[in-house]
Amino acid sequence: MSVVAIVDYGSGNLRSAEKALARVASEHSTGHKIVVTADADVVRRAERIVLPGVGAFADCMNGLSAVPGMVEALKEAVLKRGAPFLGICVGMQLLADVGREFGDHAGLGWIHGEVVKIAPSDASLKIPHMGWNELRIVRPHPLLTHVEPGAHAYFVHSYHLRCAQAEDVVATTDYGETLTAMIARGNIAGTQFHPEKSQAVGLGLLGNFLAWRP
Repeated sequence: MSVVAIVDYGSGNLRSAEKALARVASEHSTGHKIVVTADADVVRRAERIVLPGVGAFADCMNGLSAVPGMVEALKEAVLKRGAPFLGICVGMQLLADVGREFGDHAGLGWIHGEVVKIAPSDASLKIPHMGWNELRIVRPHPLLTHVEPGAHAYFVHSYHLRCAQAEDVVATTDYGETLTAMIARGNIAGTQFHPEKSQAVGLGLLGNFLAWRP
């Protein structure tokens, strides 16, 4: 049975992600086993990997680095072996070169860019950006198959990933400025929104992720 590893490093909406992935695996009869794990060896061998994340960038990066062998296992599985990877919320932000929340903190550096505070032009827009917002698809991607233009997803964040290379951006959303909503490069993808909380749109994306052959 093919394993989908959800990385447990003490920060993330683990059970909701596990439940949503298990649902789509069952509905589509993919045969995947969804595993929440802090075991680097399980992640190293997994067919595909999900990295969730909730909280401050530095706390999440420190938590991930503190799990014995986990960063190395992720590099081996994703960068060397090419396992399909999905980062969610701060799990996506950790892919950047640097996060600028409470100082500058190094990220994984898989996607060039920086994580910066949302700065809406409209002062009435509150931070964090929280709730449903429209996805603006910048370019087609297999994870967005059957996601219609104008679809909405659920966001909760105060910072966003500003990509250094425009081609890494798959979708954006507007909140007084253009914010990165989804990124992708090769076998690596990430969403700022929470697919596990985004109802039909999110379940569709997770189903596409289980079928994705980058």
